[in-house]
Amino acid sequence: MAQTIKSGAHVGPSPLSGQPFISKWSSRYRGAIVQDLEPPAALSLNPSDPISLALLSAFERDYTHLTIVDGATRALLGYIAIPALQAQLDAGAVRPDDPLSKAMVRFQRRGKKYTVITMATPLEELEAFFEGSAEGSIAGQKQDFAVVTDESRRFVLGVATRADLEEFVKRRPA
Repeated sequence: MAQTIKSGAHVGPSPLSGQPFISKWSSRYRGAIVQDLEPPAALSLNPSDPISLALLSAFERDYTHLTIVDGATRALLGYIAIPALQAQLDAGAVRPDDPLSKAMVRFQRRGKKYTVITMATPLEELEAFFEGSAEGSIAGQKQDFAVVTDESRRFVLGVATRADLEEFVKRRPA
């Protein structure tokens, strides 16, 4: 039996099932890419930086996620989600003077394929990534943010959040 899909919806492969991913906002994207979201420049800290610096920096810039990079090589090591960090502080699991390495989420570098999100990634692909339907995503695991890098993944250019995508859709007429 053939399925009917609303015209204007982006249809792409979904590794989660035999069903294709259907974008709910593709009619509003109209060829837009991550760069059109105008993500702010990434704020990257080092694992040795104190938690208090991360909180202050995120508060000053109204960021919800900060990337953590190696101080010498600038290699992306992981991230800090500010709401989760605040919860760890409130629970007494970490202190403001502890290093970020104690609270950060580390990326697993071995044996794991990551979805590369660049400034040229179409917004349909970014939406699929957020929904856990992009190639390289963990099956069914929704994401709240994406680290935007250059094509070779050498430099962190910014962070795009689900809220950024939703705000873009709100500003764009149907």
